[in-house]
Amino acid sequence: MLKRVLSFASLALLLAGLNSCAKQTDENIANELSQDVQDKILALGFSPQNAKEADGGYIVEGDIFLAPEDLDKTLDYHILRVGDEEQYHTTNLVTGLPRNIKVWINAGNGGNKLPTSYIAALDLAIQRYNNENLSITFSRVNSSNGANIQIKKGNGNFLASAGFPTSGGNPYGTIKVNSNAIGNQPQGTVASILAHEMGHCIGFRHTDFMNRAYSCGGQAVNEGSAGVGAIHITGTPTGPDANSWMLSCIGQGDDRPFTNNDKTALDYLY
Repeated sequence: MLKRVLSFASLALLLAGLNSCAKQTDENIANELSQDVQDKILALGFSPQNAKEADGGYIVEGDIFLAPEDLDKTLDYHILRVGDEEQYHTTNLVTGLPRNIKVWINAGNGGNKLPTSYIAALDLAIQRYNNENLSITFSRVNSSNGANIQIKKGNGNFLASAGFPTSGGNPYGTIKVNSNAIGNQPQGTVASILAHEMGHCIGFRHTDFMNRAYSCGGQAVNEGSAGVGAIHITGTPTGPDANSWMLSCIGQGDDRPFTNNDKTALDYLY
């Protein structure tokens, strides 16, 4: 199956913009995966459409990373759908509040490290969260030892990926960022991508997960609802929120600090 990959340059010609989590690919990419893998992805509540193998696991919903062992898990999730474009969260959230989440980024010189400029972008993403006076805060640490979230360089046909909180109430522990695919983007764009992945780590789903075409353009794709946990957040709108930090796709050069609806969602959960 021939993949159709859009670069930043070509995305500039489209209103869809850049997927903050994965480059656009052929809608039938899931056909490259075995039927067994597709069935397991579906059993977890995700649509196998657009799912692909990447970085030692599988990417679903554009940027949600599933390790091979995740495919055999039984998840006790439930779904409560109220509308098509609202703020949603997963069943599992971070617990033990108030709580500070320590974040380490592997940035510096070397082929396996992210650019040093990403440190400042991470600081900006952390500042955006901490400015909301939530019961959950973030701090950047200089060592991976004891870090709750580790941000590392990733490779593959995606920009960044993360996962959802564990059943034990901890944030998802790894964010992978493909700096080669992101390229020379402004600090605000990188900060928005990092904040987006951090949002997944603490339990936020895509604002437009029911219809990725809203922010990505192209064919309408439902990223899956049955069983994965997509619970509407009280007080968020039933219509689209054009600038939400949790939209599936972001345009090159875009900066997405929290909207008022994003702040409502964050305050409601944390």
